[in-house]
Amino acid sequence: VFKPGIQVRVLGGSFEQSRKMYEHLMTFFDRPALGGLLADTPTRRRIELTTGSAAELLSQSHRSVRGTRVHRLRCDEVEEFDEDVWQAAQLVTRSGVCGRTRVRGSVEALSTMHRPFGLMSRLLSRGGAAVFKWSAMDVIARCEPERACEGCGLWADCRGRAKAARGFVPVEDLLQQRRRVSDETWASEMMCRRPRVSENVYPRFSTARHVFGGEVEMEGAALACGMDFGLRCAVVLWAAVRGRGEEAEIDVLDEFVGEGMTTGQYAALIRGARWGRPAWVGADPSGAARNGQTGLSDLEVLRRGGLRVREARSRVSEGVDRVRRRLDRGTLRVHARCVRLIEALRRYHFDPARPWRSEPIKDGPDHACDALRYLVVNAESCGGAVRVRPW
Repeated sequence: VFKPGIQVRVLGGSFEQSRKMYEHLMTFFDRPALGGLLADTPTRRRIELTTGSAAELLSQSHRSVRGTRVHRLRCDEVEEFDEDVWQAAQLVTRSGVCGRTRVRGSVEALSTMHRPFGLMSRLLSRGGAAVFKWSAMDVIARCEPERACEGCGLWADCRGRAKAARGFVPVEDLLQQRRRVSDETWASEMMCRRPRVSENVYPRFSTARHVFGGEVEMEGAALACGMDFGLRCAVVLWAAVRGRGEEAEIDVLDEFVGEGMTTGQYAALIRGARWGRPAWVGADPSGAARNGQTGLSDLEVLRRGGLRVREARSRVSEGVDRVRRRLDRGTLRVHARCVRLIEALRRYHFDPARPWRSEPIKDGPDHACDALRYLVVNAESCGGAVRVRPW
């Protein structure tokens, strides 16, 4: 209405979600003041005004998104988006002049952030965008004067705000919803406080408790590394280890995330790091498999590169439990400079669609978390002196 000729597309996490948003938009044109602006009878997917402005639904597919050129793309429930469709959607907007207004091409993302490993969480962690938050208390209807605040199920969040509210969601509806769900679900879905961590591998990880800054005193500590191999992505962690076995205290000091490097290059990187040569490197036991071309395994390449390698074997679930115990006891800390590891510990998760599986999802955060697991397992399992045997 106010930007003649503007082109808007609505893309939801599903076509059903897009349709709900479109139906809500249609209710505005039931009003006499706006009804006369319709250029034609709206279709199931498109509405066009006499000003030349138009809004249209897109389905969650490459065919629907690619090739679209519009001023504004409004994405609803982005937490449910396919990652590749979301990436394609970033390229569809174009700036232009609508009437007398210069319109900047932009993408608007709306969603409940109910997963710490979800798309919305990653978007917020990148920064650089304007963020608007609202909760149930911002849309609550005015509470009746006769309703007592004392003993009300919403008091912890409301604190009397509803007595002067101007929202549209009835108090009784919110009270019923509050009774139906857990504290965690309510805080995430309705109060915009924090994502649910029930599907996280390390739900007790806390930056307040487990992340530290400043310099680390290395006296009395052994320098060790944890490493996860990968052709496309590999991670090396440096840590100060004090003590032996399960009683050892581990401070992760630094990290390196590399792509497309050979194992020999990683060996040189570890040897030449500013921390000095480590006492040992805890690595993935599967790295003992020989390469079909060179006849050498990744572990053998590290050893030939002058590094002492530990390869204690354990099930993934056992290694995860060891890391969890350390987080609970406070014997594992991560330096603030290890931003990739910190993000990985927040996002590392199980498959929500397969709650019976004990294996975490391998979708990115697993590399840093695996390197940490190898570090912890080898620090606990190989507490004695290192024996080097030539073959």
